[in-house]
Amino acid sequence: MATKIKQIIDEIGGETLLFSSWLSTKGVNASEQATYVQNGWLEKVAYGVYKIAGASVSLFSALSAYNQQLDKQCTIGAETALELRGYMHYVPMGKPLAFLFGKPNQKLPEWFMEYEWDRTLRYQTSSLLETEGVDEMEIEGHRLWVSCPERAILECLNRPNATTSLLDTYYLMELLTTLRPKVLQELLERCSSVKVKRLFLYMAEKANHPWLKALDMSRIDTGSGRRMIVPQGKYVSKYNMTIPADLYNYV
Repeated sequence: MATKIKQIIDEIGGETLLFSSWLSTKGVNASEQATYVQNGWLEKVAYGVYKIAGASVSLFSALSAYNQQLDKQCTIGAETALELRGYMHYVPMGKPLAFLFGKPNQKLPEWFMEYEWDRTLRYQTSSLLETEGVDEMEIEGHRLWVSCPERAILECLNRPNATTSLLDTYYLMELLTTLRPKVLQELLERCSSVKVKRLFLYMAEKANHPWLKALDMSRIDTGSGRRMIVPQGKYVSKYNMTIPADLYNYV
């Protein structure tokens, strides 16, 4: 194998993606990249994207390469972040999901969305929060941006189909006994969604979490006016919203 590519593999490992622009910064120009493909050392994944021939690339390794090599910040969030941080106590049936989040103007490339990964990809752009509550973690040997549990549960409530599975989200809420009030305070003050804040506070109260008492509610804007979380359900006067009956009745 050519010396340059071998040095790169020794540096970052072979089970990852290699982006053309990044390879150029490592001294492998476009002509050399084409030669490596022709000689069977690299395989083309998409235009300007390669992997080592015969390598199996996971979603997490690909995401790490995408973020680091292209200076992006696509974040693992919602249920996937809670899973990786040890808050999920069951193994989902079938292929696991991966919930990824980006800024409103940050779209993942089409090839990335369509590639057959080891997890089913769910990607969402969101202005719910800025970068608060996102930490770098090492997962399977790869550096990745992952939402903290306080942010992740808010992301669960902000997903497009969140209202169809609110009881499932409440089951997760019941597990979050050790959330940090200081972090929650900042996130709830900065959160842009009144619906998410009301649902979160309702669920936290229903779960009787002790950290809820440490929050300064006077600094959390829960808006005005009634929120119809679902068109038909149970009305919660304290939070002025209508929620699914199964969540309301659950004890």
